[in-house]
Amino acid sequence: MELDERKKKILNAIIRNYQETGEPVGSRTISKYSDLQLSSATIRNEMADLEELGLIVQPHTSAGRIPTDRGYRLYVDQMLGDALHEPEHEVAGTQDFLVERMDRMEQVLKQMAKLMAANTNYASLISAPRYNRNKVKFIQLSRVEEHKILAVIVVEGNIIKNSIFDVDEVVTEEDLFSLNLMLNTNLNGLTIEEINLGIITKLKEQAGTHTDVVGKVLDAVAEAIRVDEEDLQIYTSGATNIFKYPELSDSSKAREIIQVFEEKEQLTNLLTDKLNEDGKQGIQVYIGNETPVQSMKDCSVVTATYDLGEGLQGTIGIVGPKRMDYEKVVSTLHTVMSQLDTMFKKEE
Repeated sequence: MELDERKKKILNAIIRNYQETGEPVGSRTISKYSDLQLSSATIRNEMADLEELGLIVQPHTSAGRIPTDRGYRLYVDQMLGDALHEPEHEVAGTQDFLVERMDRMEQVLKQMAKLMAANTNYASLISAPRYNRNKVKFIQLSRVEEHKILAVIVVEGNIIKNSIFDVDEVVTEEDLFSLNLMLNTNLNGLTIEEINLGIITKLKEQAGTHTDVVGKVLDAVAEAIRVDEEDLQIYTSGATNIFKYPELSDSSKAREIIQVFEEKEQLTNLLTDKLNEDGKQGIQVYIGNETPVQSMKDCSVVTATYDLGEGLQGTIGIVGPKRMDYEKVVSTLHTVMSQLDTMFKKEE
């Protein structure tokens, strides 16, 4: 949606005022912005247009306006575009913290979560890095007994998975050489999603009498690539910050959000989906109903993937009201991503 400059400034002014006060914003308040230099009547007309566009709404008769999810989305998309050209800002406390050598990554991540919560006044979360093992790098088949085959599968991150399975037919060393060549030629560099029915059919046709071996190798590949969600460690901080915002402090809403942070199952689903989004390692902003976690539909969730190289990735995130200070949150996440990368590369 394209807005003219006047409407864009008025929408931004409404959002910034609402972020600060949590109260509906009236035309008189907006008219005090020196750079607008518009009368209250003109502003009311522009606000009426913004309301028709579904970008703001009047919650009560004779009240001012508040942004809608659609209005926040337009604001955030514009802000994210501008943020690409902004310098990073320091997250208070991290510089001293980063120069200290930490023996355990768990301590680093817990402290980072606390610093993010303290700097933003929202709830924060950070997952331990894990190998995003989504590509096959190498497969080696060898015979351990006459009817037993060992499959060694190396996936992205140099994670090695061994699998031993029984076969009915006799597989010679020459057969194994041919199977290894065929499997590596066809599967190296592929993700589990790319190993489709067409590739599987082609492999089984080329395998001839050894289709059973190929089927069992493909099962082992799928198991090697699969990431166990139960192994994901998540560290959180500042969940009680949500009580600072009246729109989230209702007992039932607050209880649901706190429960998500305590049980972490839904956070695991959110972060796993984030890590599996191919090519989306930048900042992602979920506003209201866009939020994957239903219990957080009255919130905004901002996430980012930090990358330590060789497929070793984790997710950081901030949860707050829809009127959160998006610019500060995005800047904080950019800084934390950069500093985590710097810290662990220094320790190598």
